Amino acid sequence: MNITINQVLQSYIDPLTASEYAALERSLLAEGCRDALVLWNDVLIDGHNRYAICRQHGIEFKTIQNASFTSLDDVMLWMIDNHLARRSVSDFQRGVLALRKKEIVAARIPAPVSAQDAPDGENAPKPPMSTREEVAKAARLSSNQISQIEKIQKAASPELVEAVRSGTISINAAATVASLPPEEQVAAVAGGKKLLRQAAKEIREQRAATRTPREPKVHVSQDTPETGNEPWAENAAQTPSEAERLRGEIASLKQQVVQLQAQNVELEQRIAALIDAS
Repeated sequence: MNITINQVLQSYIDPLTASEYAALERSLLAEGCRDALVLWNDVLIDGHNRYAICRQHGIEFKTIQNASFTSLDDVMLWMIDNHLARRSVSDFQRGVLALRKKEIVAARIPAPVSAQDAPDGENAPKPPMSTREEVAKAARLSSNQISQIEKIQKAASPELVEAVRSGTISINAAATVASLPPEEQVAAVAGGKKLLRQAAKEIREQRAATRTPREPKVHVSQDTPETGNEPWAENAAQTPSEAERLRGEIASLKQQVVQLQAQNVELEQRIAALIDAS
């Protein structure tokens, strides 16, 4: 039987951890492959890990056809919904899948009808999955987490993406580290979980220190004319305090420390590579 693995479809599957893969392998060796693999024509759409283990050990398996799909997009949406419903899928992967679903659904929606062509009194229906809130609901995440995942997809290096996918770093921290230049992201990932967390912490502290403080709200009676000499006016015009300036400098120095640590890790890796090659 010829079974085709579609790499795009396979990318929707959150990889099993080593322990999860070993447990599945033991189960298949002991009990065989009880659940049939699902195919669309000759394309495997459910059971990728079972298929790989069965082929490796020569375990027999059954297949069933799902003939309800008319296009690859139908298959993608079916797979995405299947994985979104599984509790074992990570928060990051659910967010990625929900955003991908939004793209597929948006591409399938016909061009909007202009106002002059629309029937009188009728408004164009709102497209599904068109807001961040709807995407967040589908992924069982917050809108802020979806925003952070979008930032990771846009700015994170492949190494940082893999770190958040594997659970080495949280979505929140990864979105923060993604603001660094790509080479610094790579070096931070190479430094391990501790350096990644420290880098995220220092970036947040630096942002907090450089953020313009809010001006205090002052109640002024409408019956009293302003002269510009009121105490509140003098306080509002004051420059940031010495303490605020020092906090900004400390945050900047901490960020430099993180960058130097990342560069140190990179240099150590280069030295190790040179030693191995000699």
